Amino acid sequence: MKKQLSIVFFGTPEIAVASLDRILRSGYPVVAVVTVPDKPAGRGLQIQHSPIKEYAAGHHIQVLQPENLKDPGFLDQLARFNADLQIVVAFRILPREVWSTPPLGTFNLHASLLPQYRGAAPINRAIMNGETESGVTTFFLEESVDTGNIIFQERVSVGPDETAGELHDKLMEVGAELVVKTVAAIQAGQVNPLRQKMDGVLKKAPKIRKEDCKIDWDNDVLKIYNFIRGLSPYPGAFTEIKPADGEISMMKIFKATPEISEAETEPGQYDTDGRNFFRISGKNGYILVTELQIPGRKVMQTGDFLRGFGKVFTQNP
Repeated sequence: MKKQLSIVFFGTPEIAVASLDRILRSGYPVVAVVTVPDKPAGRGLQIQHSPIKEYAAGHHIQVLQPENLKDPGFLDQLARFNADLQIVVAFRILPREVWSTPPLGTFNLHASLLPQYRGAAPINRAIMNGETESGVTTFFLEESVDTGNIIFQERVSVGPDETAGELHDKLMEVGAELVVKTVAAIQAGQVNPLRQKMDGVLKKAPKIRKEDCKIDWDNDVLKIYNFIRGLSPYPGAFTEIKPADGEISMMKIFKATPEISEAETEPGQYDTDGRNFFRISGKNGYILVTELQIPGRKVMQTGDFLRGFGKVFTQNP
């Protein structure tokens, strides 16, 4: 290996852990990890550490958790590491004061084939839109989000039944390999970054909010199906259900099968034998629900759900 690089790594969730792990296993020294502050979570409000902090602590890497990325104290601490390169995987937007500091720049791993699907939820949005191809991109950070010069890209196919969770896991591994490839190329001075296209038809990937997760049964069944798998397992597509007892509740649907029908169906009606199957009608067929969750219960198979609640769903109210 040529001159040792000094790297600072920014990240938070599991997808970042995979990249950091691959960097260390490839022999590159990481002098510090920057992640989000600890926060209470769960019913007991126990303090939770980010996955990347847990990993870094286990590998004796110093961890920084700034509340404000422009805080002078944090910027001074960061400067003292004198890093040659900074790497970002699933973190917050960095201000210029941070990303412009190292001499070799700061690059980001994004879970799409840029310039398509710029934004916070590229994996979910790609599945929701029924894409058959996705991928990962490394690019140098610039002022505008996800618009920097592209270093490398790696394409992957997306199966017709693949969920966002499954694509996430696939891209996590492919992305980790691409990060190491990018580090090696930067170290060797063998990168030729390309400007991103700024015009044409560009699909966006904005953050997904709770209100974005409600199923619209007036849509085409295949569109509903893509919507469900694009939000599975998190945050989960949901619908309101009203059983025969009249009590409206919420149901999250994680796995389902589309059933196209030439017969006219009234959207939003459910059909079940109360024992084995439960389906809800869309504009041109049904969504056969196979894995779901109702408030206060764990995720369950449809059969288990119906054994407990089937009697109140034997007919539409």
